[in-house]
Amino acid sequence: MGTKREPTARQMRLAVELRRLREAADLSAREAAALLGVNSVQISQIESGVSGVSEKRLRLLAANYSCSDSELIGALMVMATDRSRGWWEEYRGQLPSPFLDLAELEHHATSLREAQFLYIPGPLQTEDYARAVYAYRVPELPQDALELRVEHRMRRKVILEGSTPKPYEAVIHEAALRIMVSNRAASRAQLFRVLQLSEADHITVRVIPFTLEEFAGAAGAMTYAGGAVPRLDTVVRDGPHGATFIDAEAQLGAFRTLFRKVKAVSLAPERSRDFIHRLAKEL
Repeated sequence: MGTKREPTARQMRLAVELRRLREAADLSAREAAALLGVNSVQISQIESGVSGVSEKRLRLLAANYSCSDSELIGALMVMATDRSRGWWEEYRGQLPSPFLDLAELEHHATSLREAQFLYIPGPLQTEDYARAVYAYRVPELPQDALELRVEHRMRRKVILEGSTPKPYEAVIHEAALRIMVSNRAASRAQLFRVLQLSEADHITVRVIPFTLEEFAGAAGAMTYAGGAVPRLDTVVRDGPHGATFIDAEAQLGAFRTLFRKVKAVSLAPERSRDFIHRLAKEL
């Protein structure tokens, strides 16, 4: 397979999973290379995402690693052989890679769950809301760069409103609903947009009110993307230096538990819609 200069997050995930399979088999890169009939440099390139891997070679690797999980092997083969170019590729060279990686992750996810405490989740944002968020960035973005980010965020809505929408569940704290990142009219429009989307069968929105006692989970903001198999789930967290993709099994388990906890204390969907409607009327 060819060599790639800048592997995407999806390509890196494939590489990481192949390394994990080798390590689970207690084989060194040199030993794995010998079984495959190649040199250890080629194994290192595959496991660093620099080089792709064919379906035939992937099956041979899985056999050498004694991996009998057919669903996992099938999912990894799809990741290895998928050559489709999504809409996000139009922004390559124009936006930082994490923007493209997030859009690709959402496209391939089987389901999406979000917990947000200070901002409306990205796929639910209106154009005015998204523009206000990006306009607050320091250092300030040039106008064309800002508009490119807004455009990209609006196109991400295909995961909710496209021909094959994803099951989507959001838990939003009252703080995120009340903070007016733009003006009053835009904030009201944003709340009504959340209400409109929450009526869809595949979208569930729940609210955590300020009045909830003994709630200490506000540090658990996340996007949890379901993979083709649970092992390929991914958590995305925003940090000071951009989005972080988390895929270690122990961490995934912790975030699954955290989402269950915040969901358990949130209002039911119907009560959440009533709650958001009251907030919108106050504006």
